[in-house]
Amino acid sequence: MAWMQLKSNVSRFLQQGLNTIACCDLCGGHVGEVTLANKILEQSLLCQYCLDDLPFFNQNLLQANLLSWPSIYHALPNIHFDCLFSLTPYMNPVDQWLRQFKYQGRFELAVLFSALLANVLTRQEAIAVNRPDLILSVPLHASKWQLRGYNQAHLIAEKLAKKIVLPYLPSALVRTKKNESQVGKTGAQRRKSLRQAFALALPLPAQIKHVLLVDDVVTTGSTASEISKLLKDSGIERVTLVTICLSLPKP
Repeated sequence: MAWMQLKSNVSRFLQQGLNTIACCDLCGGHVGEVTLANKILEQSLLCQYCLDDLPFFNQNLLQANLLSWPSIYHALPNIHFDCLFSLTPYMNPVDQWLRQFKYQGRFELAVLFSALLANVLTRQEAIAVNRPDLILSVPLHASKWQLRGYNQAHLIAEKLAKKIVLPYLPSALVRTKKNESQVGKTGAQRRKSLRQAFALALPLPAQIKHVLLVDDVVTTGSTASEISKLLKDSGIERVTLVTICLSLPKP
């Protein structure tokens, strides 16, 4: 439609204008037009040099599924999701960005994260063949949402859904159980703590069979796995977990 093309052109014009004055978040240099795999990356935080230095996983080697890497598959026991897609390991500079995003309200990072995910996801044949029907995000308990004021997973998922043109139901999942911090807990402790911690606020349409579940980081996979179990009990056949980072627990 003409209005959608006009909106896209205006958005591109504004992004180009922003890039002409933006400074790279890492080196302070000029951002300019940045590409990833020959595709323009719509963001204003990274210059081309710093983008090229990010520690991306080799998605082609992994077939866009980190669970195909034996060491990761065995480090995430008792999981119920079928595919794990993460951009990078939990390391500098992405780990710092995630902390700033989560605790300091750097909302502009949601634009960067969603742009990176959209660019890399849409280039993967494995994702294209098993294209999701719906995007969901890992919810926060109401008390934590009120304290923080936002859910970082929702902010990423909302922008990602627009970029890859998939429906997104931000209120479909709710966290019914308030848990203490999961930091430092083993996988078994997390699984026990998260048991029956989530619920569906509304039934999903019958035609939905493949869900793309978005979170910021995966450590033991316990949270995503509990949600995946809930979804599969409701009739979902496949769950793909998409995160910015993978942070495996220490042995």
